[in-house]
Amino acid sequence: MRQRLLEMGFIRGAVLRVVKLAPLGDPMELVIKGYHLSLRRDESACILVQRLA
Repeated sequence: MRQRLLEMGFIRGAVLRVVKLAPLGDPMELVIKGYHLSLRRDESACILVQRLA
């Protein structure tokens, strides 16, 4: 899973944005480096994020 996320652009310092969230929270659409990605809740649980002010 880690390698797959790295290949999609999830690296330290990358800025991502949540665009859409399904009614039950699974899946969610994210934008990272200009790409739209859909991740399931168990996949996104592997990502550590920090909110920007």
